[in-house]
Amino acid sequence: MPELPEVETTRRGIAPLLIDETVTGAVIRQPQLRWPVPELAKRLTGQRVQAIDRRAKYLLLRFAQGTLIIHLGMSGSLRILPARTPPRPHDHVDLLFGKHCLRLHDPRRFGAILWCEDDPLRHPRLRDLGPEPLSAAFDADYLHTMSRRRRVAVKTLLMDGRVVVGVGNIYATEALFHAGIHPARASHRVSGARLGRLVEEVKTVLAHAIERGGTTLRDFLDESGRPGYFAQELFAYGRAEQPCRHCAATIKTRRIGQRASAYCPNCQH
Repeated sequence: MPELPEVETTRRGIAPLLIDETVTGAVIRQPQLRWPVPELAKRLTGQRVQAIDRRAKYLLLRFAQGTLIIHLGMSGSLRILPARTPPRPHDHVDLLFGKHCLRLHDPRRFGAILWCEDDPLRHPRLRDLGPEPLSAAFDADYLHTMSRRRRVAVKTLLMDGRVVVGVGNIYATEALFHAGIHPARASHRVSGARLGRLVEEVKTVLAHAIERGGTTLRDFLDESGRPGYFAQELFAYGRAEQPCRHCAATIKTRRIGQRASAYCPNCQH
């Protein structure tokens, strides 16, 4: 699944090319993604893209009359292409800008395109989300307070979008590794100091991943079709039964909250 760095990489890629551009039409080849695709041509033709923001894993294309909310689902990607580029299988929606288009490719159809005429941050999909992990609101005191309210594994807490947004399986695994915290440890039993270190590692891992273009997932490509490069530097995720890069112990996995969680039994406790 494209996680926060992949979505932010996409935002940074398409924003300079689309902001201040005017929509000239839309093509919907598949009207049903995770939810029905709204009628776009009548709503957006003639409207100018004023800004492109991100909230959690949602992209927000802002227009004078509303906001287009896009989620890439499990395997979606956005690319800017010449408008006459023949569609591939799973190229479901084009937003046209004269000679080029913004094309949504989504093989599994778990993505979403939503239209919101009010404040998009109050949309049902966004209104109950926690703070952004790279914001000042996500700090040691905040995570300590949240950890004492829920008796769940620390990794489960970190991946709860109501606690903090955008920290999916890959980056939670990596942050916990660098913080030296076992992913199954009960969150309310992790000290404030160690939670502070975890907050720092979440911010560091995400910022570095964004800088490097996201993680090379099998299905993820950035707006130009290039894969990200952060996967070369993963320390735990996807490295089961390989030697730890720090101590050479064998990386293990276990199920935590229905997700496979990789960890070093020596470095994380």
